[in-house]
Amino acid sequence: MKKQAYFLLIAVFVCLSMVVTADPPPPPGDPSTGGGGSGGPVGAPIDGGLGILLAMGVAYGGRKYFQARKSKKKEGEEAKATEIPYEVL
Repeated sequence: MKKQAYFLLIAVFVCLSMVVTADPPPPPGDPSTGGGGSGGPVGAPIDGGLGILLAMGVAYGGRKYFQARKSKKKEGEEAKATEIPYEVL
């Protein structure tokens, strides 16, 4: 049953990919009226999103670093607390 559902899902995606297509680009404007005709398509800007992604990665890495330091420090304190002082013996 699981194989049949998986096969059906793949078949639906393959059929949809044949039907769903992107729209063609709009026709170029008339250069005499000041519309278009200046070159190829303009790409999407990646600077804003890339900067945000980089900042989030740095923040996440910093958080993980400080959490690791904090847990190691806590483990060291627990080990010291469980040791029996020499003077007590």
